Order: sequence, then structure tokens, then C-alpha cells
Amino acid sequence: MTDTNAGFLQPDTILPAQFFQSLRTKGRFDGERRLMIAVLEDAVNCFMKQLHATDPKARQLFLDAEEWIRANDRTWFFAFANVCDTLDLDPDYVRAGLFKWRAAERRRVGDAALSAALAKIQAEGEVDDDQVEPEHGGLRLVNRG
Repeated sequence: MTDTNAGFLQPDTILPAQFFQSLRTKGRFDGERRLMIAVLEDAVNCFMKQLHATDPKARQLFLDAEEWIRANDRTWFFAFANVCDTLDLDPDYVRAGLFKWRAAERRRVGDAALSAALAKIQAEGEVDDDQVEPEHGGLRLVNRG
């Protein structure tokens, strides 16, 4: 028996731009709230766009955003938890969602890299034992498929 309503209770997936646009259109906010929306939006954009960055500046943007999101310190007015609370968002829920996205994105990219490596091995064919290069410690990947 299949459950025809299985997807009914699943959370909706929305883009960050859609989420932040809905925050902006919930009515008129004072300057502090608009600034908090901008800070949160910038942090989420840095977190998502710079996840796989190799450039040192871009990588630092990701690390700074991740540290800000992870921190539980509420002594600073613009701390992640305070920003979320002010915007009527559950900081733990937002944090968990971002970290689940990060894990899924890393898996996706890792799977793509593994598939590319396997495709390269298949294209090159199996290497003979006398072709193993000593600088690789005698290790090689063999396609046994």
C-alpha cells in the first residue's frame, strides 16, 4: 500500500531570495529590522555561495558566516540568535536547515567528483602492474566493474 499523502507533510523548499523577499514584504519594518534582514541575508549568501571557494578571501567569507551562524553568544545585538529572534525565526531551525543543506551540497559535489574520477579511470582503461609510478607509493585504482 502506498501513501498518497507522503509528500504532504514535507517542508517546502524555497530559494534564499524568495525567503528574504517574504521577510521584506511582511509589512513595514523599522531601520534596525531591515538592517538585521540584510545581515542575515548576507551571511546566508556567503555561507551558500562560498562553500566550495578556493580563493582565500572567498573562503574566509564562508568561514566567517559559518562561525556567526554556529555561535550561541547572545551578548552582541547582531548575534545570529538575536537576529533570528527579532525577525520571528527559530535560530535552531534556521541553523539546522543551513547545516543540512551544507552536508547535502558537500555530498553532491563529492559524488560528482567521484563520478568524474571513475569516468577518467574507465576512459584510460586498466593500468598494467609495470606502469605503476613509484611516487604514488605503488597505489592505483582498478576498475573491477
